[in-house]
Amino acid sequence: MLKKPQTLIALLALCIALVLYAANSQFNPDSAGARVALTVPPKTTPEIGNATNKANDKEKQATVAADLATPKGSAATQTSFVKVSDQRPTKTPKDIRVNSLDELMALFDSLNYNTQSWREGNREVPRLTFESVSERWQKTSNQIPVQQKKMVFFRLLAPLILVANENILLERKLIAQAPLDDVVLQKIAHKYKITKDDNTALTELQRQALLEEVDIMPPSLVLAQAAEESGWATSRFTVEGNAFFGQWDFSGKGMIPKQQRKELGNYGLARFDTPLASVEGYMLNLNTNNAYKKLRELRAKLRAENKPITGMELAGTLDKYSERGQAYIDGIRQMISYNKLDQVDEAYLSDAAPLHLIPRPD
Repeated sequence: MLKKPQTLIALLALCIALVLYAANSQFNPDSAGARVALTVPPKTTPEIGNATNKANDKEKQATVAADLATPKGSAATQTSFVKVSDQRPTKTPKDIRVNSLDELMALFDSLNYNTQSWREGNREVPRLTFESVSERWQKTSNQIPVQQKKMVFFRLLAPLILVANENILLERKLIAQAPLDDVVLQKIAHKYKITKDDNTALTELQRQALLEEVDIMPPSLVLAQAAEESGWATSRFTVEGNAFFGQWDFSGKGMIPKQQRKELGNYGLARFDTPLASVEGYMLNLNTNNAYKKLRELRAKLRAENKPITGMELAGTLDKYSERGQAYIDGIRQMISYNKLDQVDEAYLSDAAPLHLIPRPD
């Protein structure tokens, strides 16, 4: 049994040992009994930290095709009319030979671009292009069911419309961001008839005027007018010169109609190198011609109010597109309604590689 002094010394030694043990346990990360953790920030240099943050921000801001789908029930301007995908392909389209209508249908199925997919709500459209309409289509289209003829027409033309709209949105982005003396901006302004030449710096007022001109066309409107003007791509002018929209040409190089209206002078139907060029020419016409100023003003108003831009709405401004006036408008609206083309106003382009369709020679 320890004596009193020895007992006090032993107790003092035990206390010191306990204090040291507790101190060691509190800051040892491997200790199971640790209850207090250090909150020392990692040693990261400012440069590395900023680079990481910028990379994360860029990743968050990147837009892919799926992001272009307009939320169901949205009452705002369609997402695909505002953004383009940052992952869109830039490579030359791959050539795909299609020897028959059955092969074309099989290709649509392989791309999940068919009726079933559409009914399930999929609005993603593959990037398909083609060189021209063959004479064989004139015969085939009369031998197949009407619904199949319409389906082929709409599915082949819709990608071209979306590509043309995508290019317009890229122009809009440049217009909004470029310096007023930017060379490319000046060329765009001249192209859209905002300036008299392509080497003069713009004013801010001209920039705003240009943004009103350079804008998309709802696919439903384009499809309906193309079907009406080209006879579902069976007209002579469509086969001979990729003329889908009946645009006039007063240069003397157009395709001459069998019955020409003498009061209009020496005119013909404009010819185009490709169907895509025809779509782009039509859009440029609607975006620059004074006859369609009402369309551009209504479209700008809808965009400013963040409302959907629809073919049904803009069709009401096309009283000068045809000499039929209101009857033409009613026909286009009926075409949109009957064929449910309003759904195509929600379509957007795929990020998958583009394909160029080559038909079997006639």
